[in-house]
Amino acid sequence: MSDKGSWDWQPGKRELAAVDAVRKEYQAVHELVVSPDGERIAAPVVLGEGAASAMVNGQVWPRTFEKLWYVRFGGSGQLIALGRIDDEWTVVVEGEPWEERFEFAWQPKFSANGRSVGVLYKRDNLYGVAVDGKPWDSGFVAIRDFCLSPDGSRAAATVQIENLKSADIFSFFQGVWSVAADGVAWEQRFVNAWSPCFSADGSRVAAEVRTGNSEYSIAVDSRPWQERFGCVWAPLFRGNGGGVLAPALKDGKWTLMENGAPLWKGRYNQLWHQVVSPDGNRIAAVASPAFGDWTVVVDDSPWGARFREMVLPPVFSPDGRSVAVLVKENDCWTVAVDGKAWGQAFDMAWDPIFTPCGTHVLAKVRKNGAHACALDGRVSARTFDELWDPVCSPDGRQVLLRYIEGGKYFREVVSLERVIG
Repeated sequence: MSDKGSWDWQPGKRELAAVDAVRKEYQAVHELVVSPDGERIAAPVVLGEGAASAMVNGQVWPRTFEKLWYVRFGGSGQLIALGRIDDEWTVVVEGEPWEERFEFAWQPKFSANGRSVGVLYKRDNLYGVAVDGKPWDSGFVAIRDFCLSPDGSRAAATVQIENLKSADIFSFFQGVWSVAADGVAWEQRFVNAWSPCFSADGSRVAAEVRTGNSEYSIAVDSRPWQERFGCVWAPLFRGNGGGVLAPALKDGKWTLMENGAPLWKGRYNQLWHQVVSPDGNRIAAVASPAFGDWTVVVDDSPWGARFREMVLPPVFSPDGRSVAVLVKENDCWTVAVDGKAWGQAFDMAWDPIFTPCGTHVLAKVRKNGAHACALDGRVSARTFDELWDPVCSPDGRQVLLRYIEGGKYFREVVSLERVIG
């Protein structure tokens, strides 16, 4: 991730692009994205038949492509896109394409530190992962999910090892799927495999696997847990020296497992989206205690509040003391913090954001077609045509607002007190 301390936190407002003018200038302007520091706004633009590029702060990259899509900023501020050149696809970084070309490339991902880019690709009818322009040395029959290590030095994916003849269910149930790390597949094979993930130091890989017709488990560095379950969800490493966490279905109920053994005593109709606090000491997950009811469980203790429609993955405060989530009730969205929902209801709301001290929660919200900022349940009177998630300064005193107003894109820094004032 980029160093927020190096950003411009001087209070004030700056116009960086005339968005409406850009939309009129080109044949088509697609999804707008902004950099984490708010200094740049970008979008793929169509210049004409078979000519596309990216607009950045009103200026177009010098190089054009047959097609360009999925323009995204990474956590370090790096701008990438998927581009087509001579009927082949590649990744374009800050306007410059990788030398490697593929029949197709999709699902680009940034590493947690924001410095590396990985992508799935197809070439010569085989599939693999390329990271920072370097594809795997070996390819596979099919590929499903992939992940990057936090520092971007490694990649892992769920892959199909062998081709299957039509309707060859016998070979299928003997196992043709596995996990490949850096292009080398595990020796152990499974009926299916999903959701690979790395440990914090990048040395270990875990994935959810199907070991039989109706049996599932978690495999860590190719070795599945001894216990088998009716179903499992995506695993998560607790820390470099900790275990692997995964929700599992046992005897008709879900609970949280660590290294194949029950960690929580609570049993639920459903349990998923487990997250770990920054210090690794606390765990929160989304659960259904009863049919049609949803809540959050923190360290095996469910909230008293229940929500009928939806609860999204929890977010821990930086100090790990509080948990916030987005919830949906009566076809409206709001934020719940430590089991208490905000009194305001919205047409839409986005992931809650804790201030560095962990005592305040910000969120981008939308009501009656207008975007606004919410702070601890209070909503700003000021609205925007478009708004990106607010960003807190490292000391928590300032908030960066990135928005479109009157057809223009602005970057503005205000004090926390002025966010809703």
